[in-house]
Amino acid sequence: MVVVTGQNKVSANPDDAMSSSDAEDDFQEPATPTATQAGQALPLLPQQFPEVVPLNVGGMFFTTRLSTLRRYEDTMLAAMFSGRHYIPTDAEGRYFIDRDGTYFGDILNFLRSGDLPPRERVRSVYKEAQYYSIGPLLDNLEDIQPLKGEKVRQAFLGLMPYYKDHLERIIEIAKLRAMQRKARFAKLKVCVFKEEMPITPYECPHFNSLRFERSESEPKLFEHHCEVDVSFGPWEAVADVYDLLHCIVTDLSARGITVDHQCIGVCDKHLINHYYCKRPIYEFKITWW
Repeated sequence: MVVVTGQNKVSANPDDAMSSSDAEDDFQEPATPTATQAGQALPLLPQQFPEVVPLNVGGMFFTTRLSTLRRYEDTMLAAMFSGRHYIPTDAEGRYFIDRDGTYFGDILNFLRSGDLPPRERVRSVYKEAQYYSIGPLLDNLEDIQPLKGEKVRQAFLGLMPYYKDHLERIIEIAKLRAMQRKARFAKLKVCVFKEEMPITPYECPHFNSLRFERSESEPKLFEHHCEVDVSFGPWEAVADVYDLLHCIVTDLSARGITVDHQCIGVCDKHLINHYYCKRPIYEFKITWW
């Protein structure tokens, strides 16, 4: 037995005596549990959702059934409202999704009844469907215009080497020239050609005979770079030069760039004998404001 007084510790039995460290251990207060221990002791319960779910999507309010949000199990919405994740609520108790809600109604309409948006909203709804990972909606939108036509256009542009790099070069050159001249617009020359060997013999009616009579070393003489800022081509497809010009203007316009173009002639560089380069040259005018 151990008797503890104000200052002294007296042991009735030496065998029962404890060291000072043992005594201190006996009288230590319980340690404050760590956050990890508290989390292990009190696990968070799965979030419960009502059957009718009020939503606040970027400040726009919607109401739908829980089953609608869970319609396709592999989507982000199904995962968000599965109960495995915590969804914050606004002051009115609506579940908050921090996303622009402009096209969320179109998302809900598809989940409810499979309805697709009108053509003018297809691209925007497609972007939202990508964000929410709604595969069935993506598949349906890709099958209608304008996305179906865009798939065909991209298949054509896939034949064009360095197409996107050339677009960037057009923008950079036009920007530098406009800044150097302190001008509202800038002009640059662009060559667009489809054939690998875009040549034409002058003063000779027998083009085919001349073409096949060239020696093996002659083709290298026809390889040259037209004196232009950017050159597109060649490619092998039914789509022609005007189709590619349309793509270039469309993609520049999609980036908010105003562009006009006109054909100003051909390269006309003398290659060999009666052969001259006949690749068309276009003048592009980029207007910045």
